[in-house]
Amino acid sequence: MVLVDTCVWSAALRRRNVESVPEEAILLQRLIRQHRAVMIGPILQEVLTGIKHEAQFTRLCDKLSAFDLLPISEMDYISAATQASICRRNEVQDSHTDFLITIMAIKHQIPVLTTDKEFIQHIRQFIHHKVGNDHIGGLLELVKVGNRP
Repeated sequence: MVLVDTCVWSAALRRRNVESVPEEAILLQRLIRQHRAVMIGPILQEVLTGIKHEAQFTRLCDKLSAFDLLPISEMDYISAATQASICRRNEVQDSHTDFLITIMAIKHQIPVLTTDKEFIQHIRQFIHHKVGNDHIGGLLELVKVGNRP
């Protein structure tokens, strides 16, 4: 399994020429063919939020329903909030969803496919701290970053 971030889904869903398909979209296509792409509910919500036309929204909902949503527990939300507090104390900002992505990747020991530089920055900050009793070591090994030109 690979947890695919909103920015990668968005890049893959944008209409482009075949010659200019970004690397992260190609990686996502490969993960989809291998049945390894997963998401969390907040990512699904972010992807769908940008859709303006009802018919397109409905089609995309149908397509995205094929992907597994990792279940998120109350403790996962609390851990994400703890992580956000640690990072903010160290002047590292990121979205609520990105902190939740980090917690879910750690919990399920799966990589994240992202191109979000702020996400990587908060991972670097967070790797030296604890969430609850779990020391987060080697988290960067769990993160796969698509390269943007």
